[in-house]
Amino acid sequence: MSELQKLINELCPDGVEYKELQEILTIKNGSDYKKFGNGDIPVYGSGGIIAYIDRFVFDKPSVLIPRKGSVDKLYYVDTPFWNVDTIFYTDIDNNKAIPKYVYYCLSKEHLEKYNNAGGVPSLTQKILNKVKIPAPPLEIQKEIVRILDNYSEKNEELIKSLYKEIELRKKQYEYYRDKLLTFD
Repeated sequence: MSELQKLINELCPDGVEYKELQEILTIKNGSDYKKFGNGDIPVYGSGGIIAYIDRFVFDKPSVLIPRKGSVDKLYYVDTPFWNVDTIFYTDIDNNKAIPKYVYYCLSKEHLEKYNNAGGVPSLTQKILNKVKIPAPPLEIQKEIVRILDNYSEKNEELIKSLYKEIELRKKQYEYYRDKLLTFD
């Protein structure tokens, strides 16, 4: 039996409770950053990092949830950051949830299905606050994060090696193409 299954059997014999996001975190709005100086603090928009400034809005681990545009592109941030008004940040109660666990749960949730706009995809705090995720004890959350982080790391390593292999195959192809098509 896996360590995770042992923990679940021990700590959740009656199953895992699901909680609405508003029970474990507070969703907060972003704001404009243009009045600040340049620096090394990333500014997040719904498409990712858009600038670097000299101050932060939040300096604890957080899950950033786009509210406009790419609503399915979440970010887990564990360093100080600023966010603009097209993306929410979350202030997570560490006694109830591990931020990275919340990130993994919300990544699985496919938030785009909660879109409430006809044109540009859009999410609201009201809708997000009602989203339910499994809320097992912190010990189980830690083990799940450990397992998923391990898989993520291995996946990143595999992707890097595949890109390297692709580049090597391109060079090999070019070499043979040039060799086979040169008739000196």
